[in-house]
Amino acid sequence: MILGCLIAMNVFPVVKSRDLLFESKCSSMLNQASLYASSLSSLNVLQPGEVDKVMALLDDQRLSRVIVTNREKRIVYDNTDLRSDSVGALASEQEVALALAGNNVFYSQLKAGAVSSRASIPVLSRGSIIGAVFLYEYDTAQAALIDSLRRNLLRISMVTAVFALLVGLLLGYLISRRTRSILTGIRGIGAGRYDTRISDNGVDELGEISSEVNILADRLQQIEGVRQRFVSDASHELKTPLAAITLLSDSIVQNDGMDKATVREFVYDIGREAERLARVTQQLQELTKLDSKARELREDVDLGRVAAEAMKMLQTLAVQKDVTLSSTLAEKCVVHANPDDLHQIIFNLVENAIKYNVTGGRVNLLLFQRENTVQLVVDDTGEGVPPEKLGSIFDRFYRVDESRSGEQSGSGLGLSIVYDAVRKYGGTVEASNRREGGMRFQVSFPAAAEKKRK
Repeated sequence: MILGCLIAMNVFPVVKSRDLLFESKCSSMLNQASLYASSLSSLNVLQPGEVDKVMALLDDQRLSRVIVTNREKRIVYDNTDLRSDSVGALASEQEVALALAGNNVFYSQLKAGAVSSRASIPVLSRGSIIGAVFLYEYDTAQAALIDSLRRNLLRISMVTAVFALLVGLLLGYLISRRTRSILTGIRGIGAGRYDTRISDNGVDELGEISSEVNILADRLQQIEGVRQRFVSDASHELKTPLAAITLLSDSIVQNDGMDKATVREFVYDIGREAERLARVTQQLQELTKLDSKARELREDVDLGRVAAEAMKMLQTLAVQKDVTLSSTLAEKCVVHANPDDLHQIIFNLVENAIKYNVTGGRVNLLLFQRENTVQLVVDDTGEGVPPEKLGSIFDRFYRVDESRSGEQSGSGLGLSIVYDAVRKYGGTVEASNRREGGMRFQVSFPAAAEKKRK
């Protein structure tokens, strides 16, 4: 673009100035030739002596040459011929022939540091052409002005080009350096160095890209931390039952004289650890399903029916733990979701409330609809959770064994499954301690639209 502008700046002014000069020359020389022709029109026949007298009164020193010819194209006056050798000779200029044919002729060119201009018009007497006037001008002064303009524009263009080149190189270097910095940061993040940050505080597009890359790196670093912690916790949870199974089975194999009662007890313990391992594996699968972006089939589900089924399944566990179950379920509490996920949410909350309750305690489930949300509340009469740890109970593998019944050995995944499943359907889940003692979990779901239910 700069090169195009410089070329235009060098060409357009010079061409425009030359054309204006040609127009000025055309007007001036044709007017001068018309003056000569008008003065000579009073002569019926153009003769050397009579023409000399007329031209002596009108001679213009600015013109390089003035020729007057008669009708036969012979020269009767030439201001450059002091010896009059050309008088009587035929004029060789093409412009003279065109003028004798009745045309006004002008031609000009800029060449070799001079402006050469030619003009010729016919001389009329009583409506008849009796000759022609030819003018020639060789102007170096005007050509020098145009050449000076061209040189000045060239100097300005060279200075501008050098300045533009330097600015372009500087901008290119700055942009290239910032781009290399961004690419280095992206390659570092791509190589797994999520603590890489791009130090670019610009306010342009590259600065915005750097800021977005840094935000992405923050998120990846957080995800990587969660992943590493998850793998570590999952490995620990799986290692514990595996170690117990290995120890118990080795004890059986290495003790040939072990009595049947002891063997039966060891086998029973192995079965319990295997069940625990199966539970952890199943819950990890549930979390993997919730983390995936696959979209399962959703439908309008009556949450009351799902809650009743879950409470029925947990009745046996409640009897074993000496915990009383009760529920108040409103009708037409419909949620647009996957029924298996809703069952898992209610089952985990109620099971958790039973397992970590006190002997003779109670668990109450309340379901109702308020405006456009379906509310699910699970209360228990257990020992509750220290207030400073309430914000962590939904983290994966987090357990508060010291504040709940220490006899329970849960995996720490149940509430995490609840939290992820509720959020997947646009809901919220909150945990709090009851004044009367125990925990309260309150879940809110967007209610299914009426038009969908119809």
